[in-house]
Amino acid sequence: MRPVSLDEVVGQDHILAPGTALRGAVEAGRPHSAILYGPPGSGKTTLARIIAATSDGAFEEESAVNAGRPEIRAVIQRAEDRQKHGRRTVLFLDEIHRFNKAQQDALLPAVESGVLTLIGATTENPYFEVNKALISRSQIYELQPLGPAEIQTLLERALADPDRGVGGRVEVEPEALSILAERVSGDARAALSALERLAAAGGKAGIPEVEDALQAQAIAYDKGGDHHYDYISAWIKATRGSDPDASLYYLAVMIEGGEDPRFIARRMVILASEDISNADPQALVVANAAAAAVDRVGMPEAAINLAQAATYLALAPKSNASYMALNAARDEVKRNGPKLPPDHLRDSHYAGAKELGRGKGYVYPHDVDGGVSGQSLMPEGLEELRFYEPTRYGFESELARRRDAAAKIRGKSNYQAENP
Repeated sequence: MRPVSLDEVVGQDHILAPGTALRGAVEAGRPHSAILYGPPGSGKTTLARIIAATSDGAFEEESAVNAGRPEIRAVIQRAEDRQKHGRRTVLFLDEIHRFNKAQQDALLPAVESGVLTLIGATTENPYFEVNKALISRSQIYELQPLGPAEIQTLLERALADPDRGVGGRVEVEPEALSILAERVSGDARAALSALERLAAAGGKAGIPEVEDALQAQAIAYDKGGDHHYDYISAWIKATRGSDPDASLYYLAVMIEGGEDPRFIARRMVILASEDISNADPQALVVANAAAAAVDRVGMPEAAINLAQAATYLALAPKSNASYMALNAARDEVKRNGPKLPPDHLRDSHYAGAKELGRGKGYVYPHDVDGGVSGQSLMPEGLEELRFYEPTRYGFESELARRRDAAAKIRGKSNYQAENP
């Protein structure tokens, strides 16, 4: 069922739609060296073979897992022999990120001189894993995971084709087919392999048969409906409630159901500030790191990063003091409008500012012992307002002590300093 032409390729419209540079080069039979970056089953090998076929060139395929410098030298020698007869060679190098610097450097002269058109494939970010010299001589194309609808199109195509597919050998119930399309996380190879296992058994296949073919439980999870919101809500509340097991359970349901990991990561970053905040400032660092790992590593491995973040967030001390303080400050502004800052805080860097009294009398905190001046910093009439009420949990207890000590220096009467 591997597509043999661009018209048969499902998905990747962002690089293969009419008018794109890659499609134009392929259709013109003038492919250029490229690195295809994307998750498993997104079509990297398929696209490389189509490129080779349309260029009327010889197609050499190697995997960086097995090939070394001798194998690459042999490919280059054959390519040089073909070049003498006017025939190009396209080398598809799978998992190019597994080549070390010396192995990648061995390709450079042949790529640079045009002896080889290199099509590298990698699931890792090439900007981290591939030599800059090779990157500079190649175009990077990022392939996206196929969506469930695109996977379903491939499955239906295979079910309808008795020659290249499994047409007539198995009947799959519509709901089971939809679950199969959802459960493979955008991996077309995994989807077709599961369908092949179903066809080997023959007959009619429902959800239990799909579960068996996937060797995993098929989770009924509607990413666009109530379940999407119910489970993320449950995860937030379980994590806010400091139950790591419940947090992991709802995280597992979402992952197994094919939820977008970037959606989960975004909620983690929000929770880190909304529900933990300064009680443990490291929580935001952990959540942001997990979000970055989702983008760099991808699924399924990024699930490990999400699990680490979930357990950390669940067991961190909790505080919504910053969130509530911002709400209180915004309410004040909405009710009474914004008040101008006192003159000593206003901008004094433009011509005529001094004549207007801007910046006059400002006390630079770094010139004061302890780094806190007694100068009022709120607009006139609002000096006694207070918004931030830190808890006494985690690091926020230290911030409470610092706040009260600074307030005492500024003469705020409604603060009680603790251990000033």
